[in-house]
Amino acid sequence: MQPFELSLAAAAEAIRQRRVSPVELVDSVLDRVEQVEPQVGAYVTVTAEQARRSALEAEREAAAGRFRGPLHGIPMGLKDLIDVAGVPTTASSRVRAHHRADSHSTVAARLAASGAILVGKTHTHEFAYGLTTPQTRNAWDRGRVAGGSSGGSAVAVAAGAATFALGTDTGGSIRVPAALNGVVGLKPTFGLVSRHGVTSLSWSLDHVGPLTRTVTDAAVVLSVVAGHDPRDPASLPLPAGDHRPDASADLTGLRVGVPRNYYFDDVDPQVEAAVRRAIDQLEALGARLVEVEIPMTRYIQATQWGLMVPEATAYHERTLRTVPDLYGADVRVLLEAGELMPAGDYLRARALMRQEWARMLEQVDVIAAPTVPTTAVPAGLQTMTWSDGSVESVSDAYVRLSAPANITGVPSLSVPVGHDRAGMPIGMQLLGRPLGEAVLLRVGHAYEQFAPAREIAPVA
Repeated sequence: MQPFELSLAAAAEAIRQRRVSPVELVDSVLDRVEQVEPQVGAYVTVTAEQARRSALEAEREAAAGRFRGPLHGIPMGLKDLIDVAGVPTTASSRVRAHHRADSHSTVAARLAASGAILVGKTHTHEFAYGLTTPQTRNAWDRGRVAGGSSGGSAVAVAAGAATFALGTDTGGSIRVPAALNGVVGLKPTFGLVSRHGVTSLSWSLDHVGPLTRTVTDAAVVLSVVAGHDPRDPASLPLPAGDHRPDASADLTGLRVGVPRNYYFDDVDPQVEAAVRRAIDQLEALGARLVEVEIPMTRYIQATQWGLMVPEATAYHERTLRTVPDLYGADVRVLLEAGELMPAGDYLRARALMRQEWARMLEQVDVIAAPTVPTTAVPAGLQTMTWSDGSVESVSDAYVRLSAPANITGVPSLSVPVGHDRAGMPIGMQLLGRPLGEAVLLRVGHAYEQFAPAREIAPVA
């Protein structure tokens, strides 16, 4: 096994035991970036020289027995909305072509303090406003979409071009590409991870979270980046904590909610079968399955778009008026539409939806459902047709099952649960109560003890 193939936890242990050096690990990942980047296009910027310098310093510290934290010497990718001092933050847009960050975002500072090493900035759908990330290709099939908007982060992790990465999630933008590329993606509780220094899409829906190869890896990263930050107005007044799950796979007594509506409607049969098999595995581990009714489903899509669109337009108001031609056509039309959308009714709908979800989550400890209704579609496909003849846009399909967690602010974890007949990954989504990350990570970790190994995507 090459160093780039190691999970975060395995790599960290190897570094601590002096079996692998930070230099060897970073060099292996950078070699992998050079090998696969022409095929997948995960990165907008690769900081190779900076990474090598940081690896040398991390190696000197390790040799002296000094370890900065649980990520000492671990190579990472950061979505190109996340500021790193001295490095461009382009948001994958011509609007930001000449922007360079003056200081670290809170998450970048916390990761650096814990010893993580930046390999590069990963592509996003322009300003995170889309579900496909067209610059990046799926790690398992270059002819298919990577998912978005954190497509570059998911593909980098899936392809072995980063040991872990951070993304952002406004309507599914961590979980969607995680599911489509066969990696783990965690959208934490709203306010648990600071967004200071992170370019916003929709400030009341935005979240920052990890993309990793295992649930344990996601827990390690969350433990580093979570915690109160007064510079983010939405930040919860909570201290940092250790989110790593217990090693036990016993789920005895845990109540797993299985939706009887919404989450299995208009879902590819192969996706549904894989997710239901995974739910059966949770039951075999001791969990009790409980049917639940998802509330207010007719308002989910309207509320998601009704909040996101005007907030995004407000954020981009100045540049939309001064340099509109620098935006891609798909993003510009959404930004212009936002000028016509009042958000008051949608704010009231969100408040009601949060109340109803809180009542539902009193019945169960976690909800298990598909992350997305279909696997990665061919690049360029605009719509899909379901078995009843109904037609849905690709973006609406990908956001449909992930949006409720953004509207309500509850945590959500996407875990790989197999592949379809074409070999494309399938993801199961676990949703929990606010600040219920420990339960989600426990369930996800228990499941993956019985799941196939997290192999690196077979990029040519």
